[in-house]
Amino acid sequence: MFDHPELRYLTDAKGNVEAVQLSLKLWQLIEPKITAQLKATEAPAPLVQAEGPLKNFEQLQQFWDFKYPYSPTVDCPYCGAKTADWRTDPAQPFILTNANIGGLLVFLCKGCGTSVRQKHFRDHVAVEHSTPKG
Repeated sequence: MFDHPELRYLTDAKGNVEAVQLSLKLWQLIEPKITAQLKATEAPAPLVQAEGPLKNFEQLQQFWDFKYPYSPTVDCPYCGAKTADWRTDPAQPFILTNANIGGLLVFLCKGCGTSVRQKHFRDHVAVEHSTPKG
């Protein structure tokens, strides 16, 4: 351990270091570096479109026999994000997370984490959503 008057090592009963206490002077000196490092490590991994749901979506499109044409529009009722076509929107505000041949499409809103479900039935679409836990 480094011996310095601005540092204090806090140990358990066995002498194992549990924490380090810094003087205010030392903290003010290193806080910007630590804050930047913490922000860099907290950044979530970017959300990317997985191939599996896209393949399932393509299969649904192949066998589409509903009484209406497919609409690629997706809207988030929670944060207001919308796209006219989730497949081609350069901003990609929604990611397809699940699709099946029965007509279910599930999207994740990248803006707020809401799950938007489009349930395609023979003659209509039902849209449901689940807001993120907060």
